Amino acid sequence: MSDHAPPGKPTIQARGLSKIYRTGELEVSALQHVDFDLFEGELVVLLGASGSGKSTLLNILGGLDRPTTGSVMFHEQNLADMNDKDLTLYRRDHVGFVFQFYNLVASLTARENVELVTEIAPNPMTADEALGMVGLAQRMDHFPAELSGGEQQRVAIARAIAKRPGILMCDEPTGALDSKTGILVLEAIAQTNRELGTTTAVITHNAVIADMADRVIVIGDGRVQEMRENTTKKQPGELSW
Repeated sequence: MSDHAPPGKPTIQARGLSKIYRTGELEVSALQHVDFDLFEGELVVLLGASGSGKSTLLNILGGLDRPTTGSVMFHEQNLADMNDKDLTLYRRDHVGFVFQFYNLVASLTARENVELVTEIAPNPMTADEALGMVGLAQRMDHFPAELSGGEQQRVAIARAIAKRPGILMCDEPTGALDSKTGILVLEAIAQTNRELGTTTAVITHNAVIADMADRVIVIGDGRVQEMRENTTKKQPGELSW
């Protein structure tokens, strides 16, 4: 059985989410009437092909974008009602982001990259703690150019979790990595979820990664196509790439 079996208390409740992008007279519907919850402490994989709407969905849940219609409740707060300042505070205080590309500052060491977050977060762990959690205790003083792709991605995870976020949003976190390196990155994400109890959403097109989730939400054509719980959740090292 999974380590964090929902339902617990919902961290996020999405209702009736739609997103339409307009370019001149052209309208593109990226999301259509999406409803689902993310529960405290669970690890959810949002699975879908490129163009299915899953990254748009993550951007809305993370406060990086606004829905055209619908609501996103973070506990008792509706993100759709927030102004830009409030959304900035929501992202800063509550959400950690990990993207496919690491977005590290090349002129800063691993420790200094993480400290960019610890200096502004209200209740951060130290950069040393965060890097230790992702297995980089011996690499803290290295610059990004001195680190492998997998190590750089783990620095990005450390930076995201150092603020102790309530929600960790990961968009194709292994997309630029080989399978062996990708497993190390997924292990860091799973450990964060397990030890910090962070509600974790991992977006991927790779169906293998879905096996590590508490729940899988399949996205297609801008809609939720399927939701299922994993009764035989695997650890990243057990995944069959």
